[in-house]
Amino acid sequence: MAETVTSSGTTGSLLASLDPLLRAWLPRQRWFAGKGRPVTGFTPVSVTELLPPDGRLGLYHLLVRVHQPTVPGAPPHPGDCYQLLIGVREALPPRLAPALIGHVTEGPLAGRTVYEALYDTRPADVLLEALRTQARIGGLRFERDPAQEIRAGLVPRLMTAEQSNSSVVYGDTFILKLLRRVVPGVNPDLELPLALAREGCPRVPAPTAWLHAEVAADAYVLAVLQPYVSGAADGWELALRELAKGEDFAAEARALGRATAEVHTALARALPTVTLGHAQLELLVDGMTERLAAAAQAVPALRPYERGLRSAYEALGTLAAEGRTWTAQRVHGDLHLGQCLRSPSGAWSLIDFEGEPARPLAERRMPQPPVRDIAGMLRSFDYAAHSATPPAPDWAHTCRAAYCSGYAEVAGRDPRTDPVLLRAYETDKAVYEVVYEARHRPDWLPVPLNAVRRLALPDQEARP
Repeated sequence: MAETVTSSGTTGSLLASLDPLLRAWLPRQRWFAGKGRPVTGFTPVSVTELLPPDGRLGLYHLLVRVHQPTVPGAPPHPGDCYQLLIGVREALPPRLAPALIGHVTEGPLAGRTVYEALYDTRPADVLLEALRTQARIGGLRFERDPAQEIRAGLVPRLMTAEQSNSSVVYGDTFILKLLRRVVPGVNPDLELPLALAREGCPRVPAPTAWLHAEVAADAYVLAVLQPYVSGAADGWELALRELAKGEDFAAEARALGRATAEVHTALARALPTVTLGHAQLELLVDGMTERLAAAAQAVPALRPYERGLRSAYEALGTLAAEGRTWTAQRVHGDLHLGQCLRSPSGAWSLIDFEGEPARPLAERRMPQPPVRDIAGMLRSFDYAAHSATPPAPDWAHTCRAAYCSGYAEVAGRDPRTDPVLLRAYETDKAVYEVVYEARHRPDWLPVPLNAVRRLALPDQEARP
């Protein structure tokens, strides 16, 4: 394994030779966030040689800043930084055909073929071995929990169902989540599971190892290795299967509510909590109101409900003005059925604590009322119910009520006893969903619009 970082001259020529290939390849990746805008160039943040390209196989680790035209009216943006693992071969065997990036015609890799290295077992082996041995390669730092064993020789396989990141499973023992769009700072996807592990919370797999990079004055969290829950069922897929069979999901929803409350309780013990008073709630309400106005501008179908939806935020602002306060703490930040796993024993785990990747890191790390997570899960039940043919709103209603009841069994408080706060957060989530679906999945737009109609009613009391 080479322990060198390419020189600045080589870095420049390497990236220049990859530039036309990456411009075509990057926008096709599911985890690329800048779809719909052309890629105009790249700036290297770091380029690290993991395997020298003079043998049968070469491997580069890249952090590159991607330049694209800014959205009209948006402030100037330096470009998103992406983590890439680029494999280098003379030619690709048929099994790696889906990984092809392209054939290099100039520069230090001229005449070679470059590809997405995570499809290949040897580069994936390199990553695990570096984590196992706590390697230092250029600015890359491979760290691990010394109390957990990492066996050598575990067979890797790339998971193909990822969206905003990439994951590799090693021998049904570990799963490595490689973050794609990265920003400097403390990433909650490592920070919160480590805090929960210190609290002994069994609902979140404890990190086994992690990768970070030190570049100039910045530190980036790049990957997290955790135990793999073999045979686990994804909460979204499980819910859809039960729906298709006409089976009741209330018991699972109740258990999931208990698991959520256990995680919230442990996070409140592990990390500081704050009290949200009038000034903080005013800022929160203003943010929700601004997002609603921008959403209504972007999606005309939302405009008939804008006034009713705004009343959800106004009601929260009124309570704050009257002196009502709420406790805020660290939360999951993007909780839905797809972020939950049920083991063969029936135990639920929560995963992916990164938060909403589109939100700034500082915002994702801010304490929030726990009801933010609860609102996300309630919306997820609604999505599942409307994915059925025909839609099953009563199924969603039963699951939402069971989830809240399960949460109350552990937390000692039922989210439904704070209907104004719950309605405000569920409204904010539904508004976000309207914009997302209008842009990316127009066929799904009726799902959040159905919720919008309910939430816009002036006498809405966040019916579970």
